[in-house]
Amino acid sequence: MNIAMTIILWIMYFISLYFAVFWLIIFVTRDDDNEEEILQEFPFVSVTIPAYNEEKSIKTTIESVTNLEYPKDRFEVLVVSDGSTDNTESLVREAIESNKKYNIQLITQKNKGKGAALNKALNKAKGEFFVCLDADSFIDNDALLKMLPYFKDEKVAAVLPSLKVHKPEKLLEKLQWYEYIINMFYKELMGKLNCVHVAPGPFSVYRTSIIKEIGKFDENNITEDLEIALRLQYNDYKIVQVMNTEVTTLAPDTIKELYTQRNRWFKGALLNAFKYKKMMFNKKYGDFGFIQMPTIIFSGVIAITLVSTILYYGMKPYIEYLYNLRLVNFDFITFLKNININFALFDLNYVTVFIAVVMLTVTLYIMKKSEVRTNEKLLKYGSFGVIVYLIFYFLFLGIVWLGVLVDIARGKKQAW
Repeated sequence: MNIAMTIILWIMYFISLYFAVFWLIIFVTRDDDNEEEILQEFPFVSVTIPAYNEEKSIKTTIESVTNLEYPKDRFEVLVVSDGSTDNTESLVREAIESNKKYNIQLITQKNKGKGAALNKALNKAKGEFFVCLDADSFIDNDALLKMLPYFKDEKVAAVLPSLKVHKPEKLLEKLQWYEYIINMFYKELMGKLNCVHVAPGPFSVYRTSIIKEIGKFDENNITEDLEIALRLQYNDYKIVQVMNTEVTTLAPDTIKELYTQRNRWFKGALLNAFKYKKMMFNKKYGDFGFIQMPTIIFSGVIAITLVSTILYYGMKPYIEYLYNLRLVNFDFITFLKNININFALFDLNYVTVFIAVVMLTVTLYIMKKSEVRTNEKLLKYGSFGVIVYLIFYFLFLGIVWLGVLVDIARGKKQAW
């Protein structure tokens, strides 16, 4: 058992280190060819805001769109209420009344999910470009001016802004803020190889004709943003990640909400990876097929393996302590008197320690580069959050992956 576990762990170490070093090499060797350009003309744009019970943020989201530095007569705002039962629709009507100089429309439908809401808007959209903006997200006012120039390449189907957590206050929100900052650095690297595999809901800009051509959004998919990105890659289109404009989004502020969100994300990633399994290790799809598609699967396998190992070896001594306590009828005094603590430096597994130091060094280097590329300071919220993120947050994500595995094994159905 120990030999098998050791072999598995070594494989996980190697894969993790391989991909980390691979992306660092891409960062060092690939020049930034996404030079900022000035928008020469103003194509008509349809900004869609799918909303389900978003009364807490919908007005602020609409306001962020009306603040865009873009001609008022060159974009429309389509708010789709997906069967909202709170005050979302009345707040949208108030926003329409107070912004009559803008073309803001409220579209209603029964609750069918985000994909259906997007398609409802897509059927009415008049824009050459179709923008999805989640109702809990807020965009920089220069976003369209910075993003639309990349569509001069006819093969570009989607352009994505830098995504960050909006004004984190609780520790859990700050942990996600760290995660988003680091993920944006990775997405920039993925963009250099045309390996972007997800177009997030917050202000992804699509070429309308291409989205319609490939069959619109999948209404039955729990991660329609990931599925549409994979479908664009499958059809040989490009997705561009930019870093010079950003959108912020509200993050879950409870463990339960975060677990539910990540469970859906990870489950959707796994199911869609199998849906597009023909792309994996297919030379037709280049780096995307050989690097990105396997990463979607391996990330889950690595997370599950590492968290299982940590839980097993972390809990094993305490289980033994409980067993020994039972033998002395839980006489703690006698038990403590007979504990012998034997520790010697030579007993350490220095190979494992070396690997851990290398991985930590690579992680810290990536974090440093991430804050440079995103123009942020990872210590702006203090060092405690960073320490918690490094030690515990990945353990939590691993537990989520374990939950995904259990759900799939049980055949559990999940709505959006």
